[in-house]
Amino acid sequence: MIIVTGAAGFIGSFLVKKLNNEGFNNLVLVDDFSDETKNKNLEGKQFFEKVHRKDLMSWMDGNGNTIDFVFHIGARTDTTEFDTVIFDELNLNYSKNLWEKCVKFQIPFIYASSAATYGMGEFGFEDSHELVEKLQPLNPYGISKNEFDKWVIDQKEQPFFWAGLKFFNVYGPNEYHKGSMRSVVVQAHKQIKDTGKMKLFKSYHPDYKDGEQLRDFVYVKDVVQAMVRLMFEDHQGPSGLYNLGTGQARSFKDLVLATFAALDKSEAIEYIDMPDHLKDQYQYYTQANMNKLAQAFSDFKFHSLEEGVKDYVQNYLEKPNQFERSR
Repeated sequence: MIIVTGAAGFIGSFLVKKLNNEGFNNLVLVDDFSDETKNKNLEGKQFFEKVHRKDLMSWMDGNGNTIDFVFHIGARTDTTEFDTVIFDELNLNYSKNLWEKCVKFQIPFIYASSAATYGMGEFGFEDSHELVEKLQPLNPYGISKNEFDKWVIDQKEQPFFWAGLKFFNVYGPNEYHKGSMRSVVVQAHKQIKDTGKMKLFKSYHPDYKDGEQLRDFVYVKDVVQAMVRLMFEDHQGPSGLYNLGTGQARSFKDLVLATFAALDKSEAIEYIDMPDHLKDQYQYYTQANMNKLAQAFSDFKFHSLEEGVKDYVQNYLEKPNQFERSR
């Protein structure tokens, strides 16, 4: 059996769909299942059992020998939340407990780290273990992810295989419950449909024009494809941290123009002031160094930004049922 934590969330539910499509239905889905909007992400998915996240550790004590793989995607991901107690409980301590269960039963373990660990990028965006102690995340979310990375690297007892995946700017179907944390694509789709234009933040950095702030945008279909491939030993590199982006930074303006194009509408962008509380914590550039993951599977092809946005807009956001379904 395969455990997926955060199974009702954005990436977790899309991973469940991918696993189903690859023939894996013996899944144990872990979440708190209290959000009905999130639960829609699981409609039509095949699985063996649902387990509340608070019950997972005791459940594993009785069933650990039946588990073949753990995908730990569940986390508190709100970058505007500043209650460190929440992050310590859900992102740090819970993850440590799950790691220890995977050590006990020698279960391969893939978990979600984050590009938020890189902060302003002062030390670059290389997934080197030597850099982890130096990194300076900008918010409690990024700090919690980096603290777990540091803890993992220091562990002498490890699962059979482990990988901490530093997700960059993931976008795609099933993110609709995330409110203000939804990708710019889904926000642009709504604004363009409602008003015919899109608002973007002005730049406050002399090296970047308005709209030219850069991110490594990666389509969720590519993210879950990479994760499933890492299940198989012939695609596994050594255990460790791995960046998961495209390796190509693109601007927010590029992203919005791709959305206009997918809707077959003329571009109209308005640049607005950035809230003061974001100005000192705003990343102007992220780009994953993908050399390490490329060594694990060199033939992997990512969607271009235009391809991913077109698929998302035309095959999901423009459809009556926007959710990804197993098929």
